[in-house]
Amino acid sequence: MKDRLQELQSEALEKVKQSEDLKALQDVRVAYLGKKGPITEVLRGMGKLSKEERPVIGQLANDVRESIANAIQTKQDKLEEKAMEKQLEEESIDVTLPGRPVHVGGPHLLTSIIEEIEDLFIGMGFEIKEGPEVETDYYNFEALNLPKGHPARDMQDSFYITEELLLRTHTSPVQARTMKQKDGHEAVRMICPGKVYRRDTDDATHSHQFTQVEGLVVDENIKMSDLKGVLNAFAKQMFGSERDIRLRPSFFPFTEPSVEMDISCKMCGGEGCSVCKGTGWIEILGAGMVHPNVLEMAGYDPEIYSGFAFGMGPERIAMLKYGVDDIRHFYTNDIRFLKQYHKA
Repeated sequence: MKDRLQELQSEALEKVKQSEDLKALQDVRVAYLGKKGPITEVLRGMGKLSKEERPVIGQLANDVRESIANAIQTKQDKLEEKAMEKQLEEESIDVTLPGRPVHVGGPHLLTSIIEEIEDLFIGMGFEIKEGPEVETDYYNFEALNLPKGHPARDMQDSFYITEELLLRTHTSPVQARTMKQKDGHEAVRMICPGKVYRRDTDDATHSHQFTQVEGLVVDENIKMSDLKGVLNAFAKQMFGSERDIRLRPSFFPFTEPSVEMDISCKMCGGEGCSVCKGTGWIEILGAGMVHPNVLEMAGYDPEIYSGFAFGMGPERIAMLKYGVDDIRHFYTNDIRFLKQYHKA
């Protein structure tokens, strides 16, 4: 039995030496060290040996197994190293090739317009305020002098969730909330950009979801001339120093008096063309002096405090500034349209 083990050791080591790939080496491992291998068969006959011979043959069997296993492992390491060198040689990378271009996105046109508006008003000392898009009936309507039964509260105009909750129809509730937080004793100078929602049919100039930027100033001795000065500065910075503005009488429930602001037509310089429908002017936003009722509901004494408010649509500003003819372009995510306004 001792001679048989030594013979198996010599055979196995020779076959390990002759193995030229990992598969052949694995076959040697299974053949000699597996459960059905010849070494295992030899060990099964140890029961016929005397007590003195058993430990000697057992130790020899273990030495033979270990010798074969070590030889296989050493050979495996060499074959794996050789295989890796061959793979690296076959898969070499040409580092001189140009890299694949990475296409970097940019801000959406509306995002850029809103940020530009924010920068303009921050430069004039305004704060940026935000509020919830799901708003209460009180802040969306009642606090803005829109009592129950007012036409603007019609269900056809608003997305109601419950009788007291709806998707805000304008960002004006942020103004009401801000004044309420001031408790009627602090001055306010703020703008509030954000999304608003109305039940409208989508077409080239209307959308059920759009954006607004509204502004509010409340303090002592605020006059209509202050409003005109702020709007004039905004128009010239946004559209160019050559643009003129005009204020026309209008009506809004939360301002009194109310006005609409027009800017002189960029295309014709105020002479009249198809863009401005021959008037030389293009409507841009609504504004007015804050209604005394709105001030009073927010806790301000209208005998001491006064203020002005204005609201504009970034979509309309973008359409006028860049000549976009359909509001739906802003929301359909056509990459060809969006890339035109990406500033690298």
